Amino acid sequence: MLRSLTFLALTTALVAVPYSGHAAPSGSRPDWSIPAPADDRAAAVQVRVAPERAGWTYGVGEPVTFLVSVVADQQPVEGVSVTYRVGPEMLDAAPQTAVVPVGGLRITGGSLDQPGFIRCVVTATVAGRSYRGVATAGVAPERIQPTQTEPADFDAFWAAQKAQLAEIPIDARLTLQPDLSTSKVEVFHVSLQNVGTNRGSVSRIYGILCVPRGPGPFPAMLNVPGAGVRPYRGLIDLAERGFITLQIGIHGIPVNLPQELYDQLGASALNGYNVFNLDSRERYYYRRVYLGCIRANDYLVSHPAWDRRTLIVIGGSQGGQLSITTAALDPRVTALAANYPAYSDVTGYLHGRAGGWPHMMRPEGGAPSLHATPAKQATTAYYDAVNFARRLRVPGFYSWGYNDETCPPTSMYAAYNVIRAPKRLLLAIETGHNVTPEQTQAIQQWVLAQAGLK
Repeated sequence: MLRSLTFLALTTALVAVPYSGHAAPSGSRPDWSIPAPADDRAAAVQVRVAPERAGWTYGVGEPVTFLVSVVADQQPVEGVSVTYRVGPEMLDAAPQTAVVPVGGLRITGGSLDQPGFIRCVVTATVAGRSYRGVATAGVAPERIQPTQTEPADFDAFWAAQKAQLAEIPIDARLTLQPDLSTSKVEVFHVSLQNVGTNRGSVSRIYGILCVPRGPGPFPAMLNVPGAGVRPYRGLIDLAERGFITLQIGIHGIPVNLPQELYDQLGASALNGYNVFNLDSRERYYYRRVYLGCIRANDYLVSHPAWDRRTLIVIGGSQGGQLSITTAALDPRVTALAANYPAYSDVTGYLHGRAGGWPHMMRPEGGAPSLHATPAKQATTAYYDAVNFARRLRVPGFYSWGYNDETCPPTSMYAAYNVIRAPKRLLLAIETGHNVTPEQTQAIQQWVLAQAGLK
């Protein structure tokens, strides 16, 4: 058996375990002999988990079963002990242990009496190394509805915020970036005036503008960022395809500085920015961010090379959140593409199910979250993607997977299911918080088609 062998060291991302030893007994166990003339061989060990049903989707009340196997070099490994947790996604579940037979292990996941997701997380230790597998079964996901409230003055609040932004001049400042520019595209670092944290104060928003060389006119694209603090280089490839692109940061700092600065800010002053001033809807961190996205569009539609027809906003994770909110707030947007949108139904945890990133309402150690106060809950209602999704009126392309542990699918379906505008969902079931090349290609083709480009 695998555990009887002598192991050396990890060498690959799949976690390859070099070893030497004698062949395992014949029969159902794999042959671990070393092919001549090699001295050692590396086995890629994986914990594989999948719902028993093809398509990974069940109905309300239907029992869910997961199949688990441990393989090395694609061959099953017999007798490995695993620890697993199974239950509604993102919620605590008691650990259980079992031994995986060579034919695989069946784990009963139970059922749900309402739409949602059941997740099975399995870990195994082989030769002192830990391996992990995850699978998530959907239970009538098309029927998931938000738990988030909708404020009666939601539209009035955002109309007032946009009016405050409109009082501030754009004051665009561009700096050519020769090192990023190409024979087809001119690249600029751009700075625009934006609202500040306090009423009447002014901040700035920064980004990388890419403009195709030539007379135009060109469609425009706003790229909004995922969570974190980082520099940007612009969407040069899409600009070479014919878009004016503007890739922005959200933190009010230039986006072309050394990486070390962003690392330091992310670990200090901007650590936990997504809950700054959460007890005040007028001072909450994302107010300036949402309005900054509109300000970026103000600049794009004022560009002399814009075609005056097409304005698309795209992004993933926090960028998916910002794509939805920007398209809902700004009637000039003509289409959006959002991968695994964050900040969707963040109050889910208060109703016994997964909530969206940044999980500020998730119980901590069995106790309610420190952010689950009435004032902070009330603020989230003005910023949650579900309440913007209800207001979308333009075509949208959306994509995610069932195994996302950052933006849980329960939260994303809560937003998607209330969209009444034309929508398309590309589901990459097995993926987590990432996109496959196939997703990227499909999104790009859709975006190009929206702009009439090839």
